[in-house]
Amino acid sequence: MTLLSTPHGRIQLRDQYLSGLCEDTIPFWFPRGIDTEHRGYLHCVDRDGSLVDSDKSIWAQGRMSWMLLTLYNTIEQKSEWLEWGMEGLEFLAKHGFDSDGRMFFHVARDGKPIRKRRYAYSEAFAAIAWAASARARGCDQSAKRAEKLFDTFVHVNFTPDVMEPKYTDVRPMIGLAPRMITIAVAQELRANLGESTKWNRWIDRCIEEIETLFVKPEQQVVLESVSPNGDFVDHFDGRLLNPGHAMEGAWFIMLEGEIRKEPRWIELGSRMLEWMWARGWDEELGGLYYFRDLYHKPIQEYWHDMKFWWPHNEAIIATLLAYELTGKSHFAEWHSLVHNWSYEKFGDGEHGEWFGYLHRDGTPSSTLKGNLWKSFFHFPRMQWFCGLRLSRS
Repeated sequence: MTLLSTPHGRIQLRDQYLSGLCEDTIPFWFPRGIDTEHRGYLHCVDRDGSLVDSDKSIWAQGRMSWMLLTLYNTIEQKSEWLEWGMEGLEFLAKHGFDSDGRMFFHVARDGKPIRKRRYAYSEAFAAIAWAASARARGCDQSAKRAEKLFDTFVHVNFTPDVMEPKYTDVRPMIGLAPRMITIAVAQELRANLGESTKWNRWIDRCIEEIETLFVKPEQQVVLESVSPNGDFVDHFDGRLLNPGHAMEGAWFIMLEGEIRKEPRWIELGSRMLEWMWARGWDEELGGLYYFRDLYHKPIQEYWHDMKFWWPHNEAIIATLLAYELTGKSHFAEWHSLVHNWSYEKFGDGEHGEWFGYLHRDGTPSSTLKGNLWKSFFHFPRMQWFCGLRLSRS
């Protein structure tokens, strides 16, 4: 029997997620993460929250802003959450954009640009932040900016020859990531800006492409990269699996199936989760491997057997949602497994929040709690989603 299978256990889990969010995770980051000099967020921090580096990720500015404004919109209209949430948008508006309208990836504390990347994920995370702001403040200008950023994101990622290709014509490949992020961003814009055939059209397209190009029933796997027509590419990159990433995409698809009353999508997402759990769960030491090889061959990425925080966050969400939508007991058992292992190994009882990076055996490889990729996003999103989900029953 798992906590999910009893009313008392569900209440216990709900309280653990929501109290952990409000009494541990948020106080770890705020208000000390607010840059009172240059605006935005300082998020490259050590175990105790002390600053390790003052550079800023544009991803983090959008993600952290979205998270704060989403808490304001869905849990409680606390003035400090709204105030802190607007910090990221103020910084992005002033420093996030290049002269061509595209966004940077990495800037100095004062906003001077350091790196700009070919892909458009900065735009995706800024879009959801401005959409949450539009809902929080009833601001049409924020809504227009959110939609414009979404348009930029899909234009860059899906229009031929707009983005510099990662691979040459010798071995062209396309990735799972743009499609799953499009689903998530469109879902957020729909939730905050209102229904539109535009959001549903993009979601439909991306679910179809994931199902037809990246999901391989004959091998019971979800590939990260395939040829443009969905063919398997038998090289390091083509064989590479990222179980946590596929599980994240799986719960986006299951959620859409619930929202749109499409049982086929719930079934698709739950199958993706089952296959990638089988590929990713470390049966010997627990936790999720970061990378696996389709044919169990050696992997060239040396961190392949490490345990990163965010795949575990996504697996916790995916297993909870799969159990809620299908009632299959193994999803509840998997949720218990990944929840318990993650809270034991990633959690820091002394200073709060989670470590980001563990060795395979679950010991920390670094004391970092924040960097250019880890910020106030995956972990609090998991606590927020699961807490509110369990509050419904």
